[in-house]
Amino acid sequence: MKELLEFIARALVDRPDDVVVTEIEGEQTTVLELKVAREDLGKVIGKQGRTARSIRTILAAAGMKLRKRVVLEILE
Repeated sequence: MKELLEFIARALVDRPDDVVVTEIEGEQTTVLELKVAREDLGKVIGKQGRTARSIRTILAAAGMKLRKRVVLEILE
């Protein structure tokens, strides 16, 4: 999951070296924290949060295969 999120985020931003993903594993839930450069924050969130919502949908679909709930948190 962490690698999937890193791949998607690096493809969206101008400064891919600044992408940091932290994975916090639980029994039923995995929390993924995404940190990008300040100027790339808007690209990851998108207009009215559409890009972020799409990323969350992809992660949820991938999480279903692993029978885990995935939560994406975008940090500033």
